[in-house]
Amino acid sequence: MAVAGPEIERLIQLLARLPGLGPRSARRAALHLIKKREALMTPLTSALQVAIDRIQVCKTCGNIDTQNPCTVCTDPRRDDAMIVVVADVADLWALERAKASNGRYHVLGGTLSPLDGVGPQDLTIDALVQRAHAAEVNEIILALNATVDGQTTAHYITDLLQEANVKITRLAHGVPVGGELDYLDEGTLSAAMRQRTLF
Repeated sequence: MAVAGPEIERLIQLLARLPGLGPRSARRAALHLIKKREALMTPLTSALQVAIDRIQVCKTCGNIDTQNPCTVCTDPRRDDAMIVVVADVADLWALERAKASNGRYHVLGGTLSPLDGVGPQDLTIDALVQRAHAAEVNEIILALNATVDGQTTAHYITDLLQEANVKITRLAHGVPVGGELDYLDEGTLSAAMRQRTLF
């Protein structure tokens, strides 16, 4: 049963499509936006319109920004010798938040997933191979998830880069910082044991 007019119900339904928001959270968010129309809804509407008009995909790395090439690609302080390969823009942003890399990035646009119908032609793998052959590049870091699809993608890319004169590395797998062994799954523990380092 609807408790508000169709316009408000539509706002709630649209908010409920956002990740992390269910119907109840969407109702709370909609109500908060309506109560704070001038302080929140008007600036949000303006920001969304700017996003629609100006945000684009970087032709070099696949990041999203209001300029093309993006801010990361045009930053002269970045290390051109290193390309960090990620599946999605969210992964790039996570690495940037952690200040984990000073290299360049390459966003694949997903991972290989035959069950979901995602093949090499659906990703930007060809562009990555082309970038890897540039004279200044000497390392490709595969920062892909430790899932079956992520590792399949990493192996596929590694095979394609055999001809390029680059070092191919991947993120370490194992015990997270602050992790307790008793709470970790068997796969994580096995990976940690295999990739142990000197103390």
